[in-house]
Amino acid sequence: MEYRHLGRTGLKVSSISIGSWVTYGGHVSNDNAFACLKAAYDAGVNFFDTSENYSAGEAEVVLGQAIKHFGWKQNDLVISTKVYHGQNNSAHADQPARWLNNVGLSRKHIIEGVNLSLQRLGLAYVDVVFAHRPDRNTPVEEVVRAFNLLLDQGKIFYWGTSEWTAPEIADAWRAADQLGLVGPIVEQPQYNLLVRSKVEDEFRYLYEKYGLGLTVWSPLKQGILSGKYNGHAAAPPPGSRLAEAKDKFTVSQSKTFGDATWQRELAQVERLKPIAAKLDVSLAQLALAWVLTNKNVSTAIIGASRPEQVEENIAALKVVEKLTPEVLAEIDTVLGNKIPEPPRRF
Repeated sequence: MEYRHLGRTGLKVSSISIGSWVTYGGHVSNDNAFACLKAAYDAGVNFFDTSENYSAGEAEVVLGQAIKHFGWKQNDLVISTKVYHGQNNSAHADQPARWLNNVGLSRKHIIEGVNLSLQRLGLAYVDVVFAHRPDRNTPVEEVVRAFNLLLDQGKIFYWGTSEWTAPEIADAWRAADQLGLVGPIVEQPQYNLLVRSKVEDEFRYLYEKYGLGLTVWSPLKQGILSGKYNGHAAAPPPGSRLAEAKDKFTVSQSKTFGDATWQRELAQVERLKPIAAKLDVSLAQLALAWVLTNKNVSTAIIGASRPEQVEENIAALKVVEKLTPEVLAEIDTVLGNKIPEPPRRF
């Protein structure tokens, strides 16, 4: 396993980590979840990511149960969760008027949401909490103050953002600097061979200016980059997550299967096959290794429903050295989506 600093901090995380989005506490049985988590831990993974809204909070419960079941020491782990979508924290999740303060980034929800997450996890603290989305109806100063209170209480050690824009992250840092407080040290965006612009272009100046780290999600683009959907024009293949999962995101995604975007992306994946074959690696390993060639990536979060998937994905670490500048250039050529360098300023 390779370990990288989480942005400009002293915290070290495994370059491949495991998440629980649309899997644990829902699509995947607890026994399989435990097996996957143990396979990751045994391979050297130390970073485990979850959220208050994954499987309506059950993902946090499963992760906490696994930590207790295996007797893992929390000081050997890096645990992250997220707050924003907390409607399931309410006793009336079917009545929006009741749970309106359980969503967003008000001081009330940030503090209450983190406390409820800690209860589900069965932990006294977590290492990182992400603001799961920007809340444009709450002053950024309120957001910064709330996370810093949790820092001072020792309930979190770092805070970050997920799917924020570069100006929003910069605004949070300006507010933190003005208040003499700590800004977000990490962002969790989607990043993969098919989704590149935010990480490679929009965030370009944030890495040096603020020391921003990245814990990227969906490095395989919800499985598309594994190649398992190629050759299935009409419907997702039986046994795939798109065919079987019942969560809202996956159901909505499955309804778009076969549209123009899918056809374009599957064609791009098809053009990657000869490169993977030449390197004698799987498409999934090629895609994951490519993400890890970006040194601004602190960790790539994988999902898994079977231990074998964990093992195959972690084997991508051995593929990184095969991605020479020539191979990377060939990948850019066949995909046709390279982000151009900005013009030099003299």
